[in-house]
Amino acid sequence: MLARQQEPVVAVATAPGRGAVGIVRVSGRSLDAFVAALCGRTLPARHATYLPLRDAAGGVLDHGLAIHFPAPHSYTGEDVLELQVHGGPVVMQLLLARCLEVAGRVDPASGRTCLPGLRLAQPGEFTERAFLNDKIDLTQAEAIADLIDASTEAAARSASRSLDGAFSREIGVLREALIQLRMLVEATLDFPEEEIDFLKKADANGQLTRLQEQLAAVMQHARQGSLLREGIKVVIAGQPNAGKSSLLNALAGAELAIVTAIPGTTRDKVQQTIQIEGVPLHVIDTAGLRESSDEVERIGIARAWAEIEAADAVLFLHDLTRHALSEYRQADEAIARTLAQRLPARVPVLEVWNKADAAPKLSSERLSLSAKTGAGLELLRRRLLETVGWQAASEGVYIARERHVQALRRVQVHLEMAAAHLASQAHALDLLAEELRLAQNALNEITGEFTSDDLLGVIFSRFCIGK
Repeated sequence: MLARQQEPVVAVATAPGRGAVGIVRVSGRSLDAFVAALCGRTLPARHATYLPLRDAAGGVLDHGLAIHFPAPHSYTGEDVLELQVHGGPVVMQLLLARCLEVAGRVDPASGRTCLPGLRLAQPGEFTERAFLNDKIDLTQAEAIADLIDASTEAAARSASRSLDGAFSREIGVLREALIQLRMLVEATLDFPEEEIDFLKKADANGQLTRLQEQLAAVMQHARQGSLLREGIKVVIAGQPNAGKSSLLNALAGAELAIVTAIPGTTRDKVQQTIQIEGVPLHVIDTAGLRESSDEVERIGIARAWAEIEAADAVLFLHDLTRHALSEYRQADEAIARTLAQRLPARVPVLEVWNKADAAPKLSSERLSLSAKTGAGLELLRRRLLETVGWQAASEGVYIARERHVQALRRVQVHLEMAAAHLASQAHALDLLAEELRLAQNALNEITGEFTSDDLLGVIFSRFCIGK
């Protein structure tokens, strides 16, 4: 990675296709000679200069703005040149080729190339360099991609908070408290001859308890942020003709799935992403669950179970108009038993009673609605968010990823082990110190102080080229 980072890179920084403006970005070390050769003049630092950009024969490729950002005051922390021209794809490619051509030009006087090794940037390489040059930490780098990919206003605002460092600051507070506690433990280990109980005197137990409380608050925010980013996969399950397709259409506000009175109409999944309080929900309508001799329907039912097992939440839909029939109730009970057997314990099942417009009302404890009229849909939306653990978004929520949540869970486990060692009569201080060290390593993984190159490769490979 370090060898690759030494090479200058160039890429189109704007989205593919036609646009009013297109940007070509170059990042590397000591771009002064390259800037003068490409632009035909030196450029004042961080000032937009309007000029013609010419080809090798002196013809004008386009007129545009050129801005030179000398290191370290740039996005990547290196010298950066940004060329802003008309956003046609042909113009972009001509300018990109011109940059590579100028970089490879040999100076007759010195015999050196203008910008040795200039190459096309890999996906996310500009942001990767910003991270490696300490312009941003890893959570902020990920927040850039999350801001670009945000599908809701709430997700965009939360990603912006992470980019501004809100998540990083909370991790920093945890880290400082953890370091302070580690110092006390290490002091006790290093000076056993001193008859001073450092841990008791400094209230190590109280410090650890407060640290766990702070961690719990951060984990809550991170879980909320993860829901905003990833969304919630909700699968509608039930017998044929329970109204699953009608419910999907009602939630989406559009006729997405075919609705008929013929059992088995839905043969394959139909999916739509909706928003509830800014949280994306990926709602999936599946084939009705029953025994069938129809080969196509059986394939659809098998796929339905596959979707159910991969869900974050399941809506088990019942038909109120058939609930009085013993055969129907037995089939529902069989589905419920199978759900209990096949679903992980963490996946909630929300039972919903449909067709309330055509059947007697249930007790208030049961969630009934009418997909046909829309009655009860608002209550269902609220229950869905409650079921998956969403709380009303506040200004404190920041975007987070599943890897952040997993790392925080590891911190939680190590702190629980540390608390057990601290409370034990054996006073296993060496084990306590090790658990605190492992907890700090897990925290450091979040912001990138302790991160493998393989993880960085995975993270930045998912960025768009030019970012």
